[in-house]
Amino acid sequence: MSLAHTILGFLQQEKMTGYDLKTSCFDECIAHLWPADQAQIYRTLDKLVEQGWITCSIEIQCDRPNRKVYDLTEAGKAELIRWLGCHQPLPTTREPLLVQLFFAAQLPNEAIIQLLEQQLAARSEKLTKCKNIELPMLGDQFATREQIMQRLVLDLAIRREQTYIDWLMTAIDVIRQSAGE
Repeated sequence: MSLAHTILGFLQQEKMTGYDLKTSCFDECIAHLWPADQAQIYRTLDKLVEQGWITCSIEIQCDRPNRKVYDLTEAGKAELIRWLGCHQPLPTTREPLLVQLFFAAQLPNEAIIQLLEQQLAARSEKLTKCKNIELPMLGDQFATREQIMQRLVLDLAIRREQTYIDWLMTAIDVIRQSAGE
């Protein structure tokens, strides 16, 4: 997935500042799918302006620094539509914990269990955050098309985290049993 296309998608919904994109969109809306830091967002905004896919206007403020507000251009809308219609290849995933576990036979079981329990805590926290995102449930007759698409994505994220949690709990049990605990 492209950070640029994610930003185009958000700017299609409304004009925003880089700060708004970071706090309202990336942190609150899709952190479970695509995290981005402020520097990445601003670098990408500059590139999008250079490509002509967005514009930047300055809003003068009296008591605060001026704001740069970004808006999608027609070329940006066309690029977003083009990208939305493209097949996306399977992502390359890197799972450091799984690589650790692959070689972990050299560690005592307690150390392996500790690694797994730390991951379990982090995954449980992420699952809770996903479950706390407020979107109408599938089948809600008042849900907008946009909300339905977002709910479908959120449901997959929830299922993925729950599956990982279930696997971690199984792995912990297997290692405990192998140690005779």
